[in-house]
Amino acid sequence: MGVEQWTTTGEETADEQRDPWILSPAQPGFWRSPLRGPWLTALLGFVLLAGVTVLIVTGLLSYAAYNPDLARVNDKTPDKGLLGFYLFSWPTDPHWLYRLTQGVHVTLGVVLVPVLLAKLWSVVPKLFALPPVRSVAHALERISLLLLVGGVLFEFVTGMLNVQLDYLFPGSFYRLHFYGAWVFIGAFAAHVTLRFPQAVRVLRTHGLRAPLRGPAAFRQEPPDESGLVTPRPAAPTLSRRGLIGLVGGGSVLLFVVTAGQSIGGPLRRTALLAPHGGPEPVGGPGGFQINRSAAVAGVGTQDTGDGWRLVVRGPDGSTVRLARAELLHMPQHRAELPIACVEGWSTPDQSWSGVRLRDLAALVGAGDALPALVTSLQTHGSFREAALRDNQVGDPRSLLALRVNGADLTPDHGYPARIIVPAAPGVLNTKWVASVAFGELS
Repeated sequence: MGVEQWTTTGEETADEQRDPWILSPAQPGFWRSPLRGPWLTALLGFVLLAGVTVLIVTGLLSYAAYNPDLARVNDKTPDKGLLGFYLFSWPTDPHWLYRLTQGVHVTLGVVLVPVLLAKLWSVVPKLFALPPVRSVAHALERISLLLLVGGVLFEFVTGMLNVQLDYLFPGSFYRLHFYGAWVFIGAFAAHVTLRFPQAVRVLRTHGLRAPLRGPAAFRQEPPDESGLVTPRPAAPTLSRRGLIGLVGGGSVLLFVVTAGQSIGGPLRRTALLAPHGGPEPVGGPGGFQINRSAAVAGVGTQDTGDGWRLVVRGPDGSTVRLARAELLHMPQHRAELPIACVEGWSTPDQSWSGVRLRDLAALVGAGDALPALVTSLQTHGSFREAALRDNQVGDPRSLLALRVNGADLTPDHGYPARIIVPAAPGVLNTKWVASVAFGELS
């Protein structure tokens, strides 16, 4: 059936006006928009299929980048079991890898919000359809739909709150978002399996452009068994083309006010939705974003003054204590690296200088093929300890940084010393380092 056969809207009858059941959301006539139908739902579904697939992949990559199978301190989901089957050693090349994957994850997640809301609006009549269960197959479909809708709302809401640093949910974001993601992934896979053939058939039948052209953009889709086409259509107030444009325009606007936090440059000034995406902080060499200040982390001058010593431990228990002046007298190396955080924000490459981690390992008789456990002076916040893989320790760009952009680290950037590792999430680039222990981790 072609688009030219789509119907125009009808007038409401006197019986329909008097029928109290018409006012129930469970009745098809309650939902009156003539734009709802299989074609619109299929189109929005394919956009979400592409976008959500990228979100799933980049989200799982972000989890892998935290090295959760390396040591208990990095593992925020110790009971993950088989859900961690895909974990692998996170690489250090290219050095901007995490900046890219997490920037895409957060920016795309925000951009898809209008599409997600439009898709939920397009299928809302089915959520109230009665009877709730007609067969075993229908029951399985309804359960998958419940998990799908609940899972996607949970993931989007907790993700948006995390980006805004508003932890209004109970428990750890890492744990909640991880397990919520796997519930959603299972429901998403089931839904795609069930609905993909039908969606393809609908779009092949009606095409992509014809329903958006001329009078067809206002016409109701032909009635079918989907339950989406209302038997009691209201007069159209918006064309189908206008609806798609509204959704697309909303996504473009959200891209403009979000993407700059990870892209950088002039766009950073437009990242109004990102706490770290505003104008570059002023202040010379240290004028770039931070996630947590020294004051918020509970680190004061009494911790970082002349009495500070870096404690370096080897696998055999040997220990070396080094003052900052002693570290500055060791061979200094430079690396151009960004900082990228799970909230999606990142900095451009900064010029860091300091002591290579593998040189510190050599001081205590440890090879650069050993992992390391880094401990911070901070007393508040998570990741007071962070574990690094052997490939991260051995990379010549991995530093115990003492200076940035030609100047000493500021207190908010981790003075007296911080870790900087290529391609690692920001939380693994530990600030205010107290100790580094090389050896096997458990």
